[in-house]
Amino acid sequence: MKVHQLDHLVLTVADIDATVAFYEGVLGMQSEVFYPADGTTRTALKFGVQKINLHPKGREYEPKAQTPVAGSADLCFLSETAVDDWADALGKKGIAIEDGPVQRTGAAGPILSIYLRDPDGNLIEISNLIGTS
Repeated sequence: MKVHQLDHLVLTVADIDATVAFYEGVLGMQSEVFYPADGTTRTALKFGVQKINLHPKGREYEPKAQTPVAGSADLCFLSETAVDDWADALGKKGIAIEDGPVQRTGAAGPILSIYLRDPDGNLIEISNLIGTS
């Protein structure tokens, strides 16, 4: 037995609207409201065949992480858009690049990355695969 793919992950966030605005407006994700069997109304961010479910800080849905904390995530996203183009676009939006471009090692091999922060302070890495043309 083994797992083969990440379906979704959960971010605990201070402000769902601010998080949605950032991930849609900056990273190009699509928000989705969904209604699970427990009767709650929830929000997710979709990209590719993955999604990020959002839990409101202090009102997390069950079951939840043992110690849910906003701003504790470190996420790496792959993009086909060059990180230099990302850096230019982010600068025009007033979003600071914390580090990069720097070479790192990703799950699929060498990557070139830039780093920034989302509204909760989560570290966001935007990366290009190196040498996969």
